[in-house]
Amino acid sequence: MKASPVQLLCVENVISRQRNGGGRQTLTFEISVANLDLTKRVEVHWEGEDSEWRMLPAAYVGPLGGGRELWRARSVHEVDGEDRPLPGDVRFIIGCWMGGCEHWDAHEGRGYEIGADTGIRVADGHQVLPVMTLPWLEGAQDVLPVAVAVRQALHPQRVFVRWSADRWRTTQDSPCYFKRRHWDRAHWSNARNPNKYGCAIWVGQVHAPGAYRIEYAVACEGAHHTLWANNAGENYTARHERLKVLTLNLHCNQETDQDRKLTRIAHAIDELRADIVCLQEVCEPIAEGRGDPAANTAHVIASRLGRKFEVHFEHSHIGFGRFLEGCAILSRVGFKRRESAYVSRSGDLNDIHARKVVMGTIEFPYFGAVDIFSAHLSWWNGGFREQFERLRRWAEELRGPATAGTLLCGDFNVPPGSEGYALATGGAGYEDQFARAGVPSTRQGGAAAGPGELRPEQHRLDHLLLRGGSSLQAVAAREVFTESDYGRVSDHAGYLVEFEPR
Repeated sequence: MKASPVQLLCVENVISRQRNGGGRQTLTFEISVANLDLTKRVEVHWEGEDSEWRMLPAAYVGPLGGGRELWRARSVHEVDGEDRPLPGDVRFIIGCWMGGCEHWDAHEGRGYEIGADTGIRVADGHQVLPVMTLPWLEGAQDVLPVAVAVRQALHPQRVFVRWSADRWRTTQDSPCYFKRRHWDRAHWSNARNPNKYGCAIWVGQVHAPGAYRIEYAVACEGAHHTLWANNAGENYTARHERLKVLTLNLHCNQETDQDRKLTRIAHAIDELRADIVCLQEVCEPIAEGRGDPAANTAHVIASRLGRKFEVHFEHSHIGFGRFLEGCAILSRVGFKRRESAYVSRSGDLNDIHARKVVMGTIEFPYFGAVDIFSAHLSWWNGGFREQFERLRRWAEELRGPATAGTLLCGDFNVPPGSEGYALATGGAGYEDQFARAGVPSTRQGGAAAGPGELRPEQHRLDHLLLRGGSSLQAVAAREVFTESDYGRVSDHAGYLVEFEPR
C-alpha cells in the first residue's frame, strides 16, 4: 500500500515535576513527510482537556529514507500564576500543505490521542523505532545518544545499535539498556516504562571519537527473531555540518538599490550558513588610487553578517571608470595562507583583461586543509585558455600532501558545452561540482536534476571546480539569488554547493 504523504511516527507527552511544586508538560510530535515539493507547511492541530483546539507548526529536522523527511513539533506548557491547568490528555491530527495540495493524517478519521504523562506512543506499523534523535553532531561532539522505542509484544531480550563511522567498511555494536525509571531519571516524570500503550524505551550511546559522520541501524532481539529499524534500508545518520561554498558575481555596483541588495546577500549567507563565499566584481571607489576599504562591497557584506568572516580581497583593474574591481574570499574560519596573482598577461589596471585571482588555504575540522581560489577569467576569445592554464599550474604548485581539496570558484565566462568548459573540466583534472551534485530546478516545478545532469536553461558562466583526487565530495547544490530564491541581486545568480568528506 502506498504510504501517505504525511504520517505520524510518534508522540511524546511528559509532565516534569518542578522544584516549586508546579509542573511542566512537554508535547513532542515526530512526523514523516514525503518530499514531493520544495515548499511545505506541516502543522499539528490539537486539543487538551479544555477542549480548545490549537495549531502547532512543525519544523524540518532532516532527511528520512524512501524520499521522505523528518519534521518535529514541540510545545511546552507550565502552570503559571493564574493557576491555568496543563493540557493533560491530548487529541490531535496532522496536516501538510505542499505542491498546491492539502494532506492529512487523522488516524483513519478517529484522530490520535495520548494520555497525560504517559511517555511515548509510537504510530501503528512501527515495532522498533529510534525516537527523538538528532541528525547532526554539534561542535566537537563524538558521542551520539540513542533512544529506541520497542513494542513490549516483541518480548525484547536485547536491543542494540549497529553503527559505522567509515561508510560501513567496519561496524561496531553498542548496547541499549532498559531502565524502568527512565522517565523519572531523564525528565523527572511519573511516566511508566513500559507504558499502557505497550511501548518501552531503551537507551544507549555511540562513542565515535573524531568521526564526521555516524551511520547506524537499531535492532531488537526477541525470543525467536531479530527485528531491525534501518530507515527504509538507507540507515540513520548523524553528522557534523557540511562545508558550504557559495560563489557570486556582484556586478560591480551596477545594481539599482545596491545597498539593499548587499544586505540581502548577507541575509542569505547567514540563512544558508555558508562557510566560504567567493565573490567576483567586488569593488570600491578609486579615491585617487588609494581605494576605500570601508566602501568595499565584500567588506560591507561581511560587516552585515551574523557571524564573523575574514575577508581576502585584491583588485585586478579599474571597472566602469571609477572602481577598483577584483575578487574576494570570505571565510568564517581564519586563513592559514593568503595569496593573489595575475593569471593574465597584463597587469595594467586600465586593461579590462587584467585578471588577478585570490586564493586562501583554510583548514576545517573533519575536512582538513582546502585551497580555495576566487577567479574572474576572460571570455574564450579574450584570453581564457592561457588564464585558466596559469591558474591550474598555480594551484598544482601549492597543492601538498596535506591538501584535502582544491576548489577553483567564480565567474569563468565559459558556459557548459563550450570549448572553454570542456578544457576546464576535461584533461585539466577538474569537475563541475554544481553539475556533479545535481540541483533542484527553479523553473520546472522543483524536480531534482540527477548527478551530472544540467537543465538546458542552466548555461552558467559561474562554476565550482574541484580537482580530482580530493577528499571532498559534493552532496547537494542550489542556485540562489534568482527570482524565486532570495531575489535577483546581480546580473548573475549565485551557486551554493555542500560538501562532505569522502
